[in-house]
Amino acid sequence: MPTMIAEDVHLSIPSWATTLSAFRRWTDEADFPDKGSIWWLRGGVWADMSQEQIYSHLDVKGEIYSVLKNLNKANDLGRVFTDGLLVTHVDVGLSGNPDATFISHESLASGQVVMVEGKHAGWTEAQGAPDMVLEVVSDGSEEKDRVTLREDYFAAGIGEYWLVDARQSPPSFEILRRGRDQFVSAAKSKGWLKSTVFGRAFQFVEGKDRSGFPAYTLEFN
Repeated sequence: MPTMIAEDVHLSIPSWATTLSAFRRWTDEADFPDKGSIWWLRGGVWADMSQEQIYSHLDVKGEIYSVLKNLNKANDLGRVFTDGLLVTHVDVGLSGNPDATFISHESLASGQVVMVEGKHAGWTEAQGAPDMVLEVVSDGSEEKDRVTLREDYFAAGIGEYWLVDARQSPPSFEILRRGRDQFVSAAKSKGWLKSTVFGRAFQFVEGKDRSGFPAYTLEFN
């Protein structure tokens, strides 16, 4: 897969970052960029260094993360992480930062997911198949999110793939479940989508804040 870089931003990829293991090593180096979306996908580096849109991307993933974080904490299901978590599946050749990730206690206990310590200190990476990942579509990530990651997340054994596109009104919100050989969209029931991972039904609602800007709410029952 060719590298994609925004026109006005320079990304210097080390000449030695030519394998998944080398890419993972690069993510642990001090010179790895702290901004942008940089992945190892299908044998090469994929990068989108464009600035995140506030309302159609940053606010969307923040709302979903905060609701799932509180739901998870109240029920002690596992851990929900923001987009700083590096998720790697060695067999599929996948490594990058989803917009949010849920890993259950059961997945950790069974070894389905293994947490990996960083080169310098602390824990920096999850290897294996998380229970759920979220991607919020942007102009630069549409093919990655809708095609590449949809296929590769399934191949990695990930339980659910949540996909949101808030570039239009109303936003699209999908909970993709595992089918026989691909992800399939959960059927809506009166606007609600059932998550088998969380055992709840969700809907993603668009509104406006007091200043007139888009505001989103992830509701559940």
